[in-house]
Amino acid sequence: MIEVDRPAVESSGPAHRSSAPPLTERQRERRRRILRATAQLACRGGFEAVQMREVAESSQVALGTLYRYFPSKVHLLVATMQDQLERLHCTLRKSPPTGETAGDRVAQTLMRAFGALQREPRLAEAMARALTFADRSVSPEVDQVSRQTTAIVLDAMGGLENPTPEQLSAVRVVEHTWLSTLITWLAGRTSLAQVRVDIETVCRLIDLTEAGTARAGTARAGTARAGTARAEAAEHP
Repeated sequence: MIEVDRPAVESSGPAHRSSAPPLTERQRERRRRILRATAQLACRGGFEAVQMREVAESSQVALGTLYRYFPSKVHLLVATMQDQLERLHCTLRKSPPTGETAGDRVAQTLMRAFGALQREPRLAEAMARALTFADRSVSPEVDQVSRQTTAIVLDAMGGLENPTPEQLSAVRVVEHTWLSTLITWLAGRTSLAQVRVDIETVCRLIDLTEAGTARAGTARAGTARAGTARAEAAEHP
């Protein structure tokens, strides 16, 4: 039976999406079916195999309903990437990385993510192509992918709740490098060994920012102690 629904998110405009009410449980289940069907089609035939009509038929929703959830297959595939990353995040939480430093743990985590995508190269290629094709209308979905990736990296660093601007900047550079290596590997322009080297190299930024934060904290503590000493000396000449 084909299901017809008016989801809470109907417009492709970012402002409308941000103010839309949350999906109901029924709508969330329908969305999960749509994303699952998309991933299955992409696994079989890559980007070209993901056709909106086939996604609608596979997920048993009306074509018009599908377009109200996802205005294009680029929206659909970027949302699928966010969903895949969310699933990966759940797996990583059950089996967290064990590296000695934050940089080691982030590198280990990103290589595990890379390995998961490597097992389904057509799906990975389809999602990566969608990200490169995404324009402003896909900004909400792209932002979700970025936020999910950031959450994965911060968890690997040690579950930071209040990262410094320097740490967030390092995380962004790490994310950009990870996506870039994924795209170049999918295009056959780099080897898996080089991917690992690049990821491990960029993740050293994480340790550099942590060391800088520690030094800044030590310096502030030293300044505070010096100020206290001066105040006591003034009180007791």
